[in-house]
Amino acid sequence: MNMLVDGEWRVDDYESTDEEGEFDRQETSFRSRIEDDPDAEFPAEAGRYHLYVSYACPWAHRTLLVRSLKGLEDAISVSVVDPHRVNDGWEFTPEKEGCTEDRVNGFDYLREVYTKADPEFTGRVTVPVLWDTERETVVNNESKEIMRMLDTGFGTGEARRASDASGDTASAERDVTLYPEGYREEVDDRIEDIYDPINNGVYRAGFAGNQAAYERAVGELFDALDRYDDLLADRRYLAGPVLTEADVAMFTTLVRFDAVYHTHFKCNVRQISDYENLWPYLRDLYQTEGVAETVHLDHITEHYYRSHTDLNPKGIVPAGPDLDFEEPHDRDELPGEPPEGLDAVAR
Repeated sequence: MNMLVDGEWRVDDYESTDEEGEFDRQETSFRSRIEDDPDAEFPAEAGRYHLYVSYACPWAHRTLLVRSLKGLEDAISVSVVDPHRVNDGWEFTPEKEGCTEDRVNGFDYLREVYTKADPEFTGRVTVPVLWDTERETVVNNESKEIMRMLDTGFGTGEARRASDASGDTASAERDVTLYPEGYREEVDDRIEDIYDPINNGVYRAGFAGNQAAYERAVGELFDALDRYDDLLADRRYLAGPVLTEADVAMFTTLVRFDAVYHTHFKCNVRQISDYENLWPYLRDLYQTEGVAETVHLDHITEHYYRSHTDLNPKGIVPAGPDLDFEEPHDRDELPGEPPEGLDAVAR
């Protein structure tokens, strides 16, 4: 994989597996926080922060999803990179459908955002990136922390009032929390529990360096999926009675699974559409207000099948599967309901 070393772009300089053939995900580097406090280092201010994302990436997708569910579209702007990542890394190609220019810095490549924040940066150039337009630096590039910041740091106080001042009454009505009091420990436990076997597990399988590492990853992945299928038999959501950050974290992996991970990453023991409860659960989330518009399967399939030439040398993008995320699900008959301010979309 490609990366920056002391601010210089290097091709094939990052080894993605360890000595045992296990996929080794690099730790993120920028870990500051936005807070709903005017005296904070990075105070929550509408219009100040910018998200760099790829629609293809599940980690970036979770931040876009929280932004949408919270109604923060007017408060936080977005730039979208090309899903086809080649030797120069994530690139801005505004002429391509669904992609944008770098709306803040005018750069051609995402790596330039990293080196503007730190000219000597060493590490992989990943999405999402949360950028501070006032201080001209990266606040954070860890998706779980950005998700939490958008959920708890925005949508209240001055940031919320400034967002509502745009006149977007639809946004103003979304007084949504995805980290509700009384369920926070359960939300955190679920997010941690699904990370390694499911969210990261598909990558551990797909990029495994040997058969043993692959079989460990796939075994743990489907053990976890089976367990969560059982859990969802009598409850609508993963943690507590409402949709939370845990569901967001699960959704961005499940929505990619049958189209990409099942085939491209050899996670082919079962499809999500084979599961009695995970499949209607996925459709229920997709049909929640603010979710479907964040899903771009064209970007998802193009990225994985065309960018990972070591796994798919000819770059052929499969024609299927034909997934109907709008099929009725009957999950609304189970205990639980969408957060106040969000509706299940009638389809």
